[in-house]
Amino acid sequence: MAHIKLLIWACCLALSTSFAYGLGVNWGTQAAQTLPPSTIVQMLKDNKIDKVKLFDSDHWTVKYFAGTGIEVMLGLPNNQLEKFANDYDFAKEWVKNNVSAHLYNGGVDIKFVAVGNEPFLKAYNGSFLKTTFPALQNVQKALNSAGLGDKIKATIPQNADVYESGNSGPSQGDFRSDIRDLMQKICRFFKDNNAPFLVNIYPFLSLHENKHFPLEFAFFDGQTKAVRDNGISYTNMFDANLDTLVVSLKKASCSGVKIIVGEIGWPTDGDLYGNVTLAKRFYSGFFKKMATKKGTPLYPGFIEYYLFSLTDENQKSILPGSFERHWGIFRYDGKPKFPMDITGQGHETMPIGAKNVKYLENKWCVLNKYAEDIGKLPSSVQYACSRSDCTAVDYGGSCNKLDGDGNVSYAFNMYFQMNGQDVESCVFDGLAKIVEKNASVDSCLFPIGLESVGVRIGVDAILNILVGFFLFLTLL
Repeated sequence: MAHIKLLIWACCLALSTSFAYGLGVNWGTQAAQTLPPSTIVQMLKDNKIDKVKLFDSDHWTVKYFAGTGIEVMLGLPNNQLEKFANDYDFAKEWVKNNVSAHLYNGGVDIKFVAVGNEPFLKAYNGSFLKTTFPALQNVQKALNSAGLGDKIKATIPQNADVYESGNSGPSQGDFRSDIRDLMQKICRFFKDNNAPFLVNIYPFLSLHENKHFPLEFAFFDGQTKAVRDNGISYTNMFDANLDTLVVSLKKASCSGVKIIVGEIGWPTDGDLYGNVTLAKRFYSGFFKKMATKKGTPLYPGFIEYYLFSLTDENQKSILPGSFERHWGIFRYDGKPKFPMDITGQGHETMPIGAKNVKYLENKWCVLNKYAEDIGKLPSSVQYACSRSDCTAVDYGGSCNKLDGDGNVSYAFNMYFQMNGQDVESCVFDGLAKIVEKNASVDSCLFPIGLESVGVRIGVDAILNILVGFFLFLTLL
């Protein structure tokens, strides 16, 4: 039993990388076509989600949250950290244009600025070790200078791999040895500025990456045997992981720093374990746990959570796995995937989806079975998939059971849709053709692209100009 216990702790930590008060969502836009911000706001309000975490600070996007009562966390991408670290004046100007500009009466309720995104991941090989903390300091200093420091706090979304416990339990937790000094400085900065520690915890990743990880330990329904550490019983990976952070903070003399879970969720496609059934199980247990407001053994009480994520993103990097494009609780077009009970009271209903979604025409691009040069199929499929999204046909995916022709059609159609149904994107040397009959097969969806937000905005702008022009003529 001892070796099993050690295995559990190792698996829990090695890869670790709202509907109710305290629950928010992440909204990312790495997709070929995205829902307009006004639609996203409608979805959040309809589902009583009052917090959103963004990955940038695009002014056009942020302005749509004005007067909504939705708390907003702005994001600074990792590739901008150097600018903020090296130039305080740049940070001041950014705060003026991207924070202060939104804080008028009835404006945007900005609560946090997320400096970077998991900048200390081992996969980055130390690329952001020298810029992240100075950037954090300059952003908070700029917020303070603008008179906003008491209301708006700068923090850093960290992956759970910044701390570890070796082969032991949470009681032996500490920050990763290669960044320990830096993490201690950052945590003390949070303590001095009353800012939170933002951590992303993913039970799915531990399960995905290690075939020996105990499946039941990834969920919250108590179907696994409890593991004891220093007199405390743990029945799920999340509690053990977060308590390891609690111990790490204590060792850094940062007890009392508030912890916020910046990302937590379960993917629904692209992987053997990434499916709707397991996602539904995960969220069901998670919402019940959240409803208790009991936190974890070492961090009892209320915890703020941000689900990852609101919608699927079909252009995210799939280096970690094909599941990366399927974290949304809603599909790419804002349709809910499965019923859930965000109150944790056991009354599951379908979340309220996006309204008035504008799709492209009912057209699909499929294999032309009568094409002559079939020898070009492999290279054509490879080209289509490398420039679109074929993750649903991967092993364990929702379209994994398609036959050979179906796989080809799926690849062609995804390329066609993600390129706005451009006729030239459904040629492939005569191997493809456009049809008006829905190409979906059983539970495998052949999606239709969304009307470009840019096009819609352009049309609105033109109409406004024309209206203004005609009004001008009437005054002559």
